[in-house]
Amino acid sequence: MKHKMNLWNDSFEAIKDGWKTIEMRLNDEKRSKIEIGDEIEFTNTETNEELICEVIKIYKYNSFEELYKNHNRISIGYKEDETANPNDMLMYYSKDNIDKYGVLGIEITLK
Repeated sequence: MKHKMNLWNDSFEAIKDGWKTIEMRLNDEKRSKIEIGDEIEFTNTETNEELICEVIKIYKYNSFEELYKNHNRISIGYKEDETANPNDMLMYYSKDNIDKYGVLGIEITLK
């Protein structure tokens, strides 16, 4: 199955450059259908460039705090000199929705 997702430019470029290997999302109805072996077509919201990735592993957590504790900050999209803070995800998802759905770490590889 192929899924489509939009990404901010910095996350898109990090996946394209090969160092961001885990995409973090809410485990809502749409994302709960993602399975290992599926493809994700990412579209850069700034340039409309597209990337195709294959899902190689799925991690399910109750919160972004739990996800952050279990993954290297580089793999989830932070640079070496940046501090990984799970509260950063509140820019994208409400606390209520995180509590309701839980979160996913979608491990991907470029195709």
